[in-house]
Amino acid sequence: MAMWGKNLRRKKSVGDVVQGDKVAYGLLKSFLSPILTLLFRPKVKGLRNVPAQGPVIIASNHLSFSDSIFMPLVVPRKVTFLAKSEYFTSPGPKGLLKKLTFIALGQVPVDRAGGSRSEAALLTGLSVLAKGECLGIYPEGTRSPDGRLYRGRTGIARLAFESGAPVVPVAMFNTAEIQPTGKVIPKIMRVKMVFGEPMYFTGAEKSSSPEELRKATDQIMKKLQEMSGQEYVDIYASQAKEAIAEEKKRRSKDESEEEE
Repeated sequence: MAMWGKNLRRKKSVGDVVQGDKVAYGLLKSFLSPILTLLFRPKVKGLRNVPAQGPVIIASNHLSFSDSIFMPLVVPRKVTFLAKSEYFTSPGPKGLLKKLTFIALGQVPVDRAGGSRSEAALLTGLSVLAKGECLGIYPEGTRSPDGRLYRGRTGIARLAFESGAPVVPVAMFNTAEIQPTGKVIPKIMRVKMVFGEPMYFTGAEKSSSPEELRKATDQIMKKLQEMSGQEYVDIYASQAKEAIAEEKKRRSKDESEEEE
């Protein structure tokens, strides 16, 4: 509790978190939910594992941008995700539309001006949880580049330890096929979601231990792997993306040299 109180005082240094317009979120959800039900026929299992009230962290695998649309639409509570502050500050009509869309989707900005990206995200996430709300997180940090499950970032463990909030793992299915990276118009097919039982991580003092953070994060990723059936790769997804990009460059260079 002392650590929790300390973090609440510390969060004032980054300002009050922008929770987003609940009216806009509710209107968008009311509009999209019937479309989701009609076109994508969601098959949802274990939704009762999401607490009806109080702080909770929903940890999901990440296959597609549409994960951030499908999953919140089936959860009775508002799910808040963290997004880069740049998404909220783009100029012009297009920037305004982007800002309103992210707000309506329950996204809140993470301001990185005062420190590292991870610390800003942690403080913002703790503020959301301190208000007794539901925080959505992708432990991999970014979308999987190839459908496999990658190593989790330890920020989720810090949030769990310092807030005391339970972690509800959720496995998404078929979203990579519904909306592959780079595709705007989704393919019509059934989406499936499985919500696991809450996982509890006690001991705020453990948030300062790299070993405890890694252990807790690995436990969450193991549960996600068991639920999703994905192949697990013990490197970060960002590293995999860099390797894939380098391989594409190498192949392009080889092809150019062959043509010469």
